[in-house]
Amino acid sequence: MELVQAYISRNKDRFLDELLDLLRIPSVSADPAYSESVHKTAASVAQSLKNAGAESVEICETAGYPIVYGEKIIDSSLPTILVYGHYDVQPADPIELWTNPAFEPIIKTTPIHPEGAIFARGACDDKGQMFMHVKAFEAMIKNNALPCNVKFMIEGEEEVGSVNLGVFVKNNHARLKADVILVSDTGMLANDVPSITTGLRGLSYVEVEVTGPNRDLHSGLYGGCVANPINILAKMIASLHDENNHITIPGFYDKVIELTDGERREMAKAPFSKEAYCTALDIDDVMGEAGYSTPERGSIRPTLDVNGIWGGYTGEGAKTVIASKAYAKISMRLVPDQDPIEITELFVNHFESIAPAGTRVKVTPHHGGEPAVTPIDSVGYKAASLAYEKTFGKKPIPVRSGGSIPIVAMFEKELGLKTVLMGFGLDSDAIHSPNEHFGVFNYFKGIETIPYFFKYFNELNQA
Repeated sequence: MELVQAYISRNKDRFLDELLDLLRIPSVSADPAYSESVHKTAASVAQSLKNAGAESVEICETAGYPIVYGEKIIDSSLPTILVYGHYDVQPADPIELWTNPAFEPIIKTTPIHPEGAIFARGACDDKGQMFMHVKAFEAMIKNNALPCNVKFMIEGEEEVGSVNLGVFVKNNHARLKADVILVSDTGMLANDVPSITTGLRGLSYVEVEVTGPNRDLHSGLYGGCVANPINILAKMIASLHDENNHITIPGFYDKVIELTDGERREMAKAPFSKEAYCTALDIDDVMGEAGYSTPERGSIRPTLDVNGIWGGYTGEGAKTVIASKAYAKISMRLVPDQDPIEITELFVNHFESIAPAGTRVKVTPHHGGEPAVTPIDSVGYKAASLAYEKTFGKKPIPVRSGGSIPIVAMFEKELGLKTVLMGFGLDSDAIHSPNEHFGVFNYFKGIETIPYFFKYFNELNQA
């Protein structure tokens, strides 16, 4: 392993330059205008795997964007690690809030990243974290130190719901046979407080449309006489929470698994500063469901949030109209054992039921995913814990994340495999936001830590 770490140290400049090149390609899967760039990114990832030493590298076409596959089977008797990541990224909007163009990466220091951070869309989610695995694999291959078989499955549709990944996995059970799935698409508590994500929330995402009159109306002639869809939608959305920020949809909490007092006490051991949290977000106070702490609200409790709302005239100046239609996009983060299909149905039934006379409501479900919890007594988790302890000098804390990675539950259902979530990003890295970034320290710490996971996973399986 000393040779592997020495190789990483010697090649840091190249590893960083190659990531910057990857970040320059605008692989936005949500916008068809970037289709060519998404395909270009897939080709770049495939070439990087080949250069690193992977075999059977293939750009696997799907009904949408391709999945890049590669492998290195050194001995069928050794355990196999299936590495998952994604090369697509979120849209850069609102672009005017970026301090540098989103696809022109720069490195600059921040209070949290004094050694520098890479500012670019996809830097942390997930190009930077995915590319750590490619470079760690290269370091092991070039030094004849790969202790396990490895397979790579890098998709291009994670940011739009992994709409074709399930089909690919279902049709490739034999090809994807492995002993564990390794993913770096999460974060850790701090650069000096390593942690491993052991739980993810599920997701139900819907779009709602409220229609009133059959056309936009003059607000002087018709104001106060007909239902205003924007006013109505605002009231309907406001009614989805009560005074304790408890979600009011009937049946919403029926299957929520409540943690024991002991489990909550263990969670509370993770460091958290309300003052630092508020300062980082430039807010005066926190808000959320009564009876739960901020870390609990963001991980073990379900939520409902409006992600976008629009309707009527939003251009320059004034236009006095009552809009015919109003819209909103709403996401619900779910916890075990909430089922996204069931929750979506509950939302639809409730939202339709509270629409007043004079309006019509349409709810369009988008993508969703099931919540997931990973065990901390598995070989995979133990290997990850040992790897972090080796490179950070301290044992990582198991934590539950507020985010969603729906494919984790799908992997377990289709492949019968648990996923180990070895994330190296930070909550402050502004993923999905303007000025997304990823610490240079974090990028290289991931590359240094991953080979130890391979080492310990092999040793624990042989024990």
